[in-house]
Formats: sequence, structure tokens, C-alpha cells
Amino acid sequence: MKHKSKKKKTISAAIPKRRYATKLTKFKAFLIDNFMLLMPIMYVVFYLIMGGRSGFAEHKLYGWVAIFLPLILLQSIFFYRWGQTPGYKAYNIKLIDETTGEKPNFGIILFRNFCALLSFFTIFGWMMMFFRKDYKTLHDLLSNTAAVDI
Repeated sequence: MKHKSKKKKTISAAIPKRRYATKLTKFKAFLIDNFMLLMPIMYVVFYLIMGGRSGFAEHKLYGWVAIFLPLILLQSIFFYRWGQTPGYKAYNIKLIDETTGEKPNFGIILFRNFCALLSFFTIFGWMMMFFRKDYKTLHDLLSNTAAVDI
């Protein structure tokens, strides 16, 4: 009489192991993106659109909207096209959809980037990565995305 053993599938076996990007790597990529994407946009808004710091000071809300909307759109295009911003590329990180493990669709990326703005202004969203093993931020959790090492 042969004994057949049944192997039980566990939930953890169905979820692939991922190498999430570390806090330091994500921070360094964030700095590069600020210098390569945010600073040129800020220069254009401050000096070419608003006519200098005094013009920006008079219309702060308009100025910040004119800075952050193009930034969000530009980052979304980078993530959609290549799965990486310049900072992510410099540190071999890519953005994935946690469910599929593939590059997220444009709607999810756009939603994530708007949530990143919320995370930035509340500080709480960014600080979450210091208390989680997968280093996810609030915008990663809300959009079900992750920054992973390539």
C-alpha cells in the first residue's frame, strides 16, 4: 500500500519574494529626481513664468500648482514609459504593481504620484517607510505599488 503525501500550498508560497528598494536607496533616488526634474521646473516657474521671487511670493498657490502639476505628469510619464525616473535608474530601482509584478498602468502611476504629494506634505506618508519591513510609503500602499531592486 503506497502512501500518497499531499503538499499543502501556503499563501506565502503564492506571493513571490521581492527585493524591495531600501530606505537609503529610495532617498538617494529622490534627491536625484529633485535635482533633475523638480529644479528645472522650479526655475521655469520662478523666473520665466512668475518673473522672479517677488512674483512667486505674490501668487504662491498658482506658483506651487504650476510646479507640482508638471512634476507629477513628468514623473508619471517616466514611470509609465520606462518604469523608472532618472533617480530610480541611477540606483537600479523600478516601480512595479504589487499584484502583477509588472509595470503599473498610467492611471495607477498618476494616482500614486498625486498621493506622493499628499505623503510629502503630511510627512507621515514618507515616514512610514522607516517603520515597515518592505519600506513602503503611504503612496505605495494606496496605489498597491512598490519600488524594487532590479
